[in-house]
Amino acid sequence: MGRVIILGVFVADTAYRADRMPRMGETIMGNAFALGPGGKGSNQAVAAARMGAETHFISKLGQDDFGKLALDTWAAAGVTPHAEACHDSYTGAAHIFIEESTGDNAIIIAPGAGALISTDDLEARADLIAQADVFVTQLEQPMEAAMRGLEIARAAGVTTVLNPAPAAPLPDGMLALCDYVTPNETECEALTGIAVHTAEDAQKAGQVLRDMGVGTPIITMGEQGAWLWEHGLVPAVSAGPVVETTGAGDAFNGGFAAALAEGMTAVQATIYGCATAGLSVTKAGTAPSMPDRAAVIALVAAR
Repeated sequence: MGRVIILGVFVADTAYRADRMPRMGETIMGNAFALGPGGKGSNQAVAAARMGAETHFISKLGQDDFGKLALDTWAAAGVTPHAEACHDSYTGAAHIFIEESTGDNAIIIAPGAGALISTDDLEARADLIAQADVFVTQLEQPMEAAMRGLEIARAAGVTTVLNPAPAAPLPDGMLALCDYVTPNETECEALTGIAVHTAEDAQKAGQVLRDMGVGTPIITMGEQGAWLWEHGLVPAVSAGPVVETTGAGDAFNGGFAAALAEGMTAVQATIYGCATAGLSVTKAGTAPSMPDRAAVIALVAAR
């Protein structure tokens, strides 16, 4: 089924649902609360594993209850962890506000032990990375670690995917290490200076990303789908009413990486990524909302 190696962090999601966001200094009553597993890298690893890929996750955890939640989550999904336990830090956590009427979200992340991931940790996993079909990273762990992971993967001929989230200034040469870069509209604007609302906007932004060294830009565009370089817009795949959009981007990246590792073309993998995301938004939570392979295949067949 292919091997996917993902570098990233785990955070425990503390999700609050309310009619609106409180103003500064204001307290409002919420409608619901949930605690569950999250973190972009961890979510992507869960999505890839549930899609059937042999999935390994490189990270760090604290020695606490949230760390146990991480290990239990990965075991249930079939993810193989390579996560050092840190005595002097805590497992990360995220505050997630969810607007009740739309399912849209706003998030604050405290990565904890994930912020201690270093280039040495990537060097220690160089052989593992070199054996991957696809290597994926994001930007919740230190930038230097992400850069080194991409360098090791590229030197070994491994397909590289960067999900540049959360948006941040990138070091020189980073994008040139990436076979695929998968920003959403906000992250794409931060990288290129071009606001992306339409496929035409995405084409302009994609050209800028190409000029910056990216092999194949993919811009995820929410309910519109995902725009793929030299193909155009791959429409979103609806699987039912939207409950929560929090993990949709992670679902896309995990499904996309698993499909690439299996040998699918970029177009096919993007379709599978859209289907994985389309299913994920019909359930609450992030990692718990990631669909299994059979559901994704069935949705792709029915599109």
